[in-house]
This record gives sequence, C-alpha cells and structure tokens, in this order.
Amino acid sequence: MSRIELTSGHLQLNREGMTEETKSGADVPPDHLAINPSSPFFDEDKLKRGVGIRFKGTVRTNVEEYCISEGWVRVQAGKTLDRKGNPLTVKLAGPVEAWYEDLGEDAPVAKA
Repeated sequence: MSRIELTSGHLQLNREGMTEETKSGADVPPDHLAINPSSPFFDEDKLKRGVGIRFKGTVRTNVEEYCISEGWVRVQAGKTLDRKGNPLTVKLAGPVEAWYEDLGEDAPVAKA
C-alpha cells in the first residue's frame, strides 16, 4: 500500500510495501526511474552511477523505465520507432529489483 503525505510543504509518497532494506535509508536507486530525458522520472545523476536491474530473476540491460513498487519494467520492442523517433516500448509485469552498480557486488538492493 502507498500513502501520500504532506511534509514541510512537499508531497511524499510513503510506500508500506517496501522491504526493510529499502526503508532503512540504504543507498538504493529510486522506486521509479526512466532513461528518457523528457520523462518526469528521469534523473541524470542517478543514471550516471549505473543502475542494475533484475527482472523475474534475470539481470536485464535493455530497460528503458522501471517501477519497483508497481512491479513492471518498460523495454524497447525491437528496433521500431514511433513517428517522433522514440523507440516503441512494451511494459512487462513481474518482480523488479534495482541496485547501484558503482557500489560493487554487495550493493543494497531495492525490491518490493
């Protein structure tokens, strides 16, 4: 379950379904991240660190966008482009885990 709270003038999404590892303030990637600069979930600083994604137990390198709490990833559908030149994507549902690759092999993992 998610709950939106207003704290010090900012909206904050409180995710009760996140693991203790995520809640503890460990250095983990955000719940929702995209590589498209026009997306509201784009964050260049976090992407520069390198984000590893495991989807349904398999490490994926072709993820365009992900959401851990909702359990989905968006991947490119072949080499097809839309009329604006952006890649066509498909949304796949399943368990998602994310970690920063610059922290090494024992990096804390964000998962739902």
